[in-house]
Amino acid sequence: MNNERTVPAADNRDGDWITVCRHDDIVPDTGVCALLHGRHVAVFRIDADDAKVFAIDNVDPRAKASVLSRGLTGSLGGRVVVASPLYKHHFDLRTGECLEEPAWSVAAYDARVVDGDVMVRMHTGGAA
Repeated sequence: MNNERTVPAADNRDGDWITVCRHDDIVPDTGVCALLHGRHVAVFRIDADDAKVFAIDNVDPRAKASVLSRGLTGSLGGRVVVASPLYKHHFDLRTGECLEEPAWSVAAYDARVVDGDVMVRMHTGGAA
């Protein structure tokens, strides 16, 4: 499976949803990286009691490396998080907030599953 999908740059002011992959293409409780409108986006499938998908920027702001999709997922203080594989900082998958150092927070995007397709809606305005 190719873990990166490139979507051509386009004006997205209307908030269109972008199909990233099939839900079954993502192993439960892991993430994949997609290149959406020039941004590396980490898309996660979390299979808990209420299965969900999440999307945040993939670049770890401290390491300046596109690695968050490869981090370990879990919960911390009631929050669904991913731990960066480099510095082990935890990022809230709902908000993009870095729990250890809020200045290193990343953008979070809307994500959903429709007819088995994982879709992400990019925001205008950049990182959180």
